[in-house]
Amino acid sequence: MGQLTTGEREFASAILLVLMILGIAMAAAGRFDPMGVHGGMVFLYSGALFWWILTSFFGKEPDAARFSTYYDDPIKVGVVLTMFWAVFGMFVGVWAAAQLAWPSLNFDTAWSSFGRIRPAHTTGVIFGFGGNALIATSFHVVQRTSRARLADQLSPWFVIFGYNLFCLIAVSGYFMGVTQSKEYAEAEWYADIWLVIVWVAYFVLFVRTLARRKEPHIYVANWYYLAFIIVVAILHIVNNLAVPVSFGQAKSYTVWSGVQDAMVQWWYGHNAVAFFLTAGFLGMLYYYLPIRAQRPIFSYRLSIISFWGITFFYMWAGSHHLHYTALPLWVQNLGMTFSVMLLVPSWASAGNALLTLNGAWHRVRDDATLRFIMMAAFFYGLSTFEGSFMAIRAVNSLSHYTDWTVGHVHAGALGWVAMIIFGSFYTLVPSIWKRERMYSSTLVEVHFWLALIGTLIYVFAMWNSGIIQGLMWRTYSPDNTLVYSFVDSLLAMYPYYIARAFGGLLFLLGAIVASFNIWMTVRTAPATAHASSDAPLPLGVYGAAPSAAE
Repeated sequence: MGQLTTGEREFASAILLVLMILGIAMAAAGRFDPMGVHGGMVFLYSGALFWWILTSFFGKEPDAARFSTYYDDPIKVGVVLTMFWAVFGMFVGVWAAAQLAWPSLNFDTAWSSFGRIRPAHTTGVIFGFGGNALIATSFHVVQRTSRARLADQLSPWFVIFGYNLFCLIAVSGYFMGVTQSKEYAEAEWYADIWLVIVWVAYFVLFVRTLARRKEPHIYVANWYYLAFIIVVAILHIVNNLAVPVSFGQAKSYTVWSGVQDAMVQWWYGHNAVAFFLTAGFLGMLYYYLPIRAQRPIFSYRLSIISFWGITFFYMWAGSHHLHYTALPLWVQNLGMTFSVMLLVPSWASAGNALLTLNGAWHRVRDDATLRFIMMAAFFYGLSTFEGSFMAIRAVNSLSHYTDWTVGHVHAGALGWVAMIIFGSFYTLVPSIWKRERMYSSTLVEVHFWLALIGTLIYVFAMWNSGIIQGLMWRTYSPDNTLVYSFVDSLLAMYPYYIARAFGGLLFLLGAIVASFNIWMTVRTAPATAHASSDAPLPLGVYGAAPSAAE
């Protein structure tokens, strides 16, 4: 709070008062509907932040010298929230996986049934863990590559806390049975509207910071972050167009119907993978990999080609989720074709990352943080190849509706997304907290092996179970009847479901180890002894392009 002026504190207080009034209105209108519960949560959340501001409301004005440093306080809070959602989301994921092996773990209660905790897991991991990591690292990267401080003091806090209010409403709603039944878009209409407001503020802040840059060019990582911000906004708005039953109820109905609804949903669903789980994280890769490897990106030109390839091709690929449905065949063929074409720009980025490590493989051997980033690039190449392969209709006839798809998703989520986050955070945390190093390099090593072994166990279990499922479901007897019932295939999955839960548990333990290591780094790691040159340039001054070491 010491970084905010009196005027900014007053503006923040006004925003929170409006939110508190809105929360009261939602609670009054919703009454015993889940919307009423969410109104109470909005009131309490806003009230807690309002009280936090009041505790230092009459504090002294911030020193003008703050503009000579980067604004890292929101990034620090983003790191903490990221790790909180990581542990929460992965814990719920392990719980959901365990329920498939031991169904009694739902404790015969509605709120803990698989259908409710599964979206809590996906939202907690994708939006809570992944989204907070993207926001935090984007604030860090755009400042360092632009050599300019964030455009203002208040917007970053609005984005961070506003976004986490959305995550809180969404996840709590799932436990109460509130859902749109749209994959990766289960939150109801009022949460969706709030996210649009927060996202517009995020976009404006990012663009304003780029406009204030002291570097003549925009580094490619910012291209990826900007694509992630813009396209996710478009996807979210179009897919979530809905009409509420009333302004006092959580329930709403989408404006899309029938096959159009399915097409819009998977246009959103696959591009959420493209621009939320790929483009933004490629921004991380292109910034933190050169820093950690102390090598320049192998080919800047290749990174630009990959950017435009991904941006154009991915938009058309969503219909491959709807093979053998009522969707017109030409639309299915279009999605399949562009999915195969996607292999080119995807492998361009994966190859660019691995080639960057030429001359630095000794660092990979000795540095577990760099190994996280290297394995992330490897899994990115693997999962993009697998995705293009599974989009082919003949392959899809075997893989669709099976655990193979689950294995494919988690090869990307655990192997690519989570590992690039952890590698980036192990690079970021000592930097913004001004520490010489992480608290324990041994714990980073332990985390790496827990994450890698957990991912391999999980993915191989799902690959095996998925292919077995697909083969059992298409095995016919000589008289043209199915040989195996669905229950037979379910029984065959049992050992794989146990392996899946165990692999997820190892990954969760790794996230807990990472959280402890980050906490101890902040608390006890030695502060950096040398003066840092990590500072924005004065207004009106242009500097040289940042080196790989920056």
